[in-house]
Amino acid sequence: MIYPDRAAVEKAVARLRELPPLVTSWEIERLKAELAEAQDGKRFLLQGGDCAEQLSDCRPESITAKLKILLQMSLVLVHGSKKPVIRVGRFAGQYAKPRSCPTETRQIDGRSVALPSYYGDLVNSPDFTPESREPDPMRMVEGYKHAAMTLNFIRSLLEGGFADIHHPEYWDLGFMSHAGLPAEMRDEYLRMTERLADGLRFMEAIGERSVDQLTRAEFFTSHEGLNLLYESALTRAVPRRVGHYNLSTHLPWIGERTRALDGAHVEYFRGLRNPIGVKIGPSMPPHELAALVERLNPDNEPGKLVLIARMGAAQVRDKLPPLVDRMKQGIGGGASGGGGGGAHRVLWVCDPMHGNTRSTPTGIKTRSFDDILGELESHWSVHQSLGSHLGGIHIELTGEDVTECTGGAGGLKDEDLSRNYASPCDPRLNYEQALELAFVLGRRMGR
Repeated sequence: MIYPDRAAVEKAVARLRELPPLVTSWEIERLKAELAEAQDGKRFLLQGGDCAEQLSDCRPESITAKLKILLQMSLVLVHGSKKPVIRVGRFAGQYAKPRSCPTETRQIDGRSVALPSYYGDLVNSPDFTPESREPDPMRMVEGYKHAAMTLNFIRSLLEGGFADIHHPEYWDLGFMSHAGLPAEMRDEYLRMTERLADGLRFMEAIGERSVDQLTRAEFFTSHEGLNLLYESALTRAVPRRVGHYNLSTHLPWIGERTRALDGAHVEYFRGLRNPIGVKIGPSMPPHELAALVERLNPDNEPGKLVLIARMGAAQVRDKLPPLVDRMKQGIGGGASGGGGGGAHRVLWVCDPMHGNTRSTPTGIKTRSFDDILGELESHWSVHQSLGSHLGGIHIELTGEDVTECTGGAGGLKDEDLSRNYASPCDPRLNYEQALELAFVLGRRMGR
């Protein structure tokens, strides 16, 4: 992606540097501490949201729908695992998307038309016109404004008791009643929320003061740090802390396409105090992963690195074990963790979405719910067999009734996808499939 007007880029970046941060360094440090506990098996990370946020989705109903499904999923996971869940949304900044090809070609009135690819609303528009696909640097400022509005609304909801765990039964029963979930799953969810609320009230009645901490559910933000102009403009030094923080989000991550050891993204990310996510695909050799981890976290700091493995259901059992083994060996690669540093401190997270994308015979991009579950189960089994643990899940989902992934309890098929396919990029789980996934994972964690 290339901006044609350098002066406009400089103007947009200068404006971003003047604007207040979107998150704070103490929120980032709190997340890092919780991720360190997840690395020790004491917490579980739930990271989810849109494939690519759109500026037009900055609406109260869209934001609350995503919050509700993440809340409901986290409640299921808490119940199944008996562990606190770290809730991280792919929102308030997931406006940029990588593309394997810089141009897109379509047939218009019988002729082939090639235009720049859609790189997300931070860069250009999905409409297939020359004007819409022209990269516009002022969209970075618009992205900042919409992220700020999204965060403001989320914080207001949380402060107002939207996610009060004393009343999980209020987390949108209307949402549950119109969902296409099997009756037994809906009933199981309602029974579970009633048991949790009763237990919480009982603990308070006998004077358990630590329960006060459960009044509100905590949320953190994340997005792929793809557009380095945007990310660097919001990277700041803060008073009384050492180093620099990316204050556009709590948890930025490096994508599979931009994790080259000598690339600009790794060079930028290694200077951050934020916790960092890294997408890991099946082509990653163990020695390269070790070099990347040592570059990004040379001090082996707890809570610093989240490895988001996206292998594809058919490749997990072959490709994941050598990587997990290499992380257990630590610096130097010796069996005892050569160099005296012990194993690399990383949080292993499963992304069961990106390695399982396919196209239907009519050219619609989709994912199979069975493949998603299969990859998740394989990740769990691999970690269990190697004496490590799966510490989180990273999924693309929406709180809307979309038809983008096949399968699940609703039995969506290829021919159903066109009914309500709303994503401008990759297919997402709808609310029904997302909650079903949480129940499957919760039962697995319970065992």
